[in-house]
Amino acid sequence: MSKEHNYNQHMDIKYQHHELIDIPKMIEDCSEKWYNQTLTKVNDSVVRLGIIEGDYHWHKHEGEDEFFYVVSGRLLIDLEDQTIELKPKQGTTISKGVMHRPRAIGKTVILMVEASSIDPIGTITQ
Repeated sequence: MSKEHNYNQHMDIKYQHHELIDIPKMIEDCSEKWYNQTLTKVNDSVVRLGIIEGDYHWHKHEGEDEFFYVVSGRLLIDLEDQTIELKPKQGTTISKGVMHRPRAIGKTVILMVEASSIDPIGTITQ
């Protein structure tokens, strides 16, 4: 795909075990439209913080499921045959191999839990 994506994605683990993770401070400090930071590792998975606004691209993750949880705002996850709407304190799991496109209506804060090996860009097919 020739279009470049303008996402600020940090896959490094920002916090080790037993460190305080101050999500409100991270939200306050963020001025970007699409920010993704790996917070911590839990066994073979990671917890990521997304501070997002606007559309991501259509993609899929061939070998990993992906869990989304909305902290604030509103997240739409388009699938090929439906759209899942998540409001604060709601979540869903997208199965591996399923094409999806997250979209944030206004500034939205989400937590994601996924395998540490996952590439958030995914496989782009559309």
